[in-house]
Amino acid sequence: MKKRDIILTIISISVLILFLMFANSRFDSYQIRILNLCAIYTILGLSMNLINGFTGLFSLGHAGFMAIGAYVTALLTMPAAVKNQNFFLQPIVPWLENVTVPFLPALLIGGIMAAILAFIIGAPVLRLRGDYLAIATLGFSEIIRIVFTNTQNITNGALGLKSIPNTTNLWWSFGLAALTIIFMLSLINSSYGKALKAIREDEIAAESMGIGLFRHKMLAFVIGAFFAGVGGGLLGNLLGAINPVMFRFILTFNVLLIIVLGGMGSITGTVISAFVVTSGLEYLRVLDESINLGFVRLPGIPGLRMVVFSSLLMIVVIFFRNGLMGTNEFSWDGLFALLRKRPSFLKREVGR
Repeated sequence: MKKRDIILTIISISVLILFLMFANSRFDSYQIRILNLCAIYTILGLSMNLINGFTGLFSLGHAGFMAIGAYVTALLTMPAAVKNQNFFLQPIVPWLENVTVPFLPALLIGGIMAAILAFIIGAPVLRLRGDYLAIATLGFSEIIRIVFTNTQNITNGALGLKSIPNTTNLWWSFGLAALTIIFMLSLINSSYGKALKAIREDEIAAESMGIGLFRHKMLAFVIGAFFAGVGGGLLGNLLGAINPVMFRFILTFNVLLIIVLGGMGSITGTVISAFVVTSGLEYLRVLDESINLGFVRLPGIPGLRMVVFSSLLMIVVIFFRNGLMGTNEFSWDGLFALLRKRPSFLKREVGR
């Protein structure tokens, strides 16, 4: 890396830290929650992009892995008294009642549990391809949700968990998002990342070159599930309450929307899209409520924000068929090259 790039990267990180300090002290709780959600969806988007974008698999089981991370992290961080308040219909199992661990180990355990389940699921499922793989992973995700709904003495069933410690803050969410980005960049630029891209482009050619298809697919699937579990744990401890209904297919669809809009196979695109989609959905809520323009009051139309947001997404997809970034990544050289480009109308004016 050039010395100039290192200096600019350090400056950018410093600006981000200053912004987080400013946001922590000046932003209200609603704005801070939106920023936390943006960072969490960055982690979730990157984890799914590793599976779907870089490896070329079509997995729809992300909500299940998020549910595992969210429930494991919540159960491990909740004090015994809070657990007893939640489990009033049926007592919690004795081996979980008095277990309380710090937030970071709980997050890691949640991610590891999601990765272990992905390893177990991946053995039969990753031999499928295309739509069959999507249906199988979606089915396993729904199985996980149904199991959580019916294990009353472990997950509190359909009632879910409430009064979860609100440990997630800007430092946790953005710090783990930054670590996820660094890890993904290191993985994708390594020999393993090149093998994953080769599998995405042509499995037969990749196998003929000596790349173990099943081993590399399993690697991407397990790593993606681990980070999905971590993201789910962050989400649960941010919201303070979780239940099985939260982890339906629509949650997987939201993450899939982020990676498709940003670009399948682009880390930069996923980060940009996570912030655009998450903040856009929140700030367009004003369209669902009545708007006072001073001289006239427009009645709110429930669901209008989704209509407007979907229309904007359609426009973006039409003009950017491969997403905002395609398979491209951010670089300082690319940024300066873009800034040096003069618009075509300026070139015509100079020519005259």
